[in-house]
Amino acid sequence: MTKGRILLAALATLFLFTGSAMAEAGWHTTWDAAAKESKSTGKPILMDFTGSDWCGWCIKLKEEVFNTPEFKSWAKNNVVLLELDFPRSKAQSEEEKAANTELAKKYGIQGFPTIIFAKADGEVLGRYGYDAGGPANWTSKASKMIKK
Repeated sequence: MTKGRILLAALATLFLFTGSAMAEAGWHTTWDAAAKESKSTGKPILMDFTGSDWCGWCIKLKEEVFNTPEFKSWAKNNVVLLELDFPRSKAQSEEEKAANTELAKKYGIQGFPTIIFAKADGEVLGRYGYDAGGPANWTSKASKMIKK
């Protein structure tokens, strides 16, 4: 096996692992999947525009809020999760890159992390980002945005 093929195999494995880890955590990675679930459940979509492998504030938000049992419980009852990642070293398909870029343009994303709460039709309910204070603080403010 050549070095190129080994690298390709390693990147494919990383991509599959990353995708399956997100799916297990309840995060969609495509608008269509998130919108479909949002339509069927009536829950708004939480879009996380992130630079997961390089953005310090994105990493803090994930560690301090998104990876906590409190957030996971809140999210299960209140929102449909959609991660729109802009990694620098993680493997990502060209299709996913293009779709994420298109959504970033649509919603005027200028920095990371940016959280957009939206209805299944794309109507924006609120914008948020990193906020110190842990999951209780974050979900309290998020709840007010999605209930407007």
